[in-house]
Amino acid sequence: MKEAGMALAPLAVSALALLTERPMHPYEMYSLLLKRQEDEWLKLSPGTLYRTVERLVADGLAVVAGTEREGNRPERTTYAITPEGEEALRTRLVELLRAPVREYPVLPFALGEAHNLPADLVVEQLTRHRISLEARLHELEQGLLDAASRGVEEAYLINVDFLRETVRAQRDWLATLITRITTKDLPWPTS
Repeated sequence: MKEAGMALAPLAVSALALLTERPMHPYEMYSLLLKRQEDEWLKLSPGTLYRTVERLVADGLAVVAGTEREGNRPERTTYAITPEGEEALRTRLVELLRAPVREYPVLPFALGEAHNLPADLVVEQLTRHRISLEARLHELEQGLLDAASRGVEEAYLINVDFLRETVRAQRDWLATLITRITTKDLPWPTS
């Protein structure tokens, strides 16, 4: 059995969180995660979710709650969270919310080495990046509108809202950087 303090992978956290709502079978969990747009930050596929649920059962964090069959469809196993699973979920969420973790995003790394390229090439690539962020921002805004129209409660979407605001901030920051490089307000070491 997994101890409550041991780190759960993001997909395991999401699976346990869904099981706090009610017992479910993995495909229902998968559909609900897609509806809530959790595929924005989770590597999500039916196969990985099924394996994650099997691992939660093996670790004593979830149990088989029953099986059901609809028509000619294959039998579906429904899972429920255990008290140990509830404690592990709570512990992991507190850990994740409490303090930032060091992540290794690619853009800050690339920006740190961009001085090795000519300014015009950097501006060209950053402009493309900013345009991609603009498109991404539009997707996120549309996704939030679509989710709201389907009746998804706001509490299930605050992570998408956070992502939208993060993308907006990146887009705006890049626009300022592009302007500074173009106007030579930011001296560039490589011509």
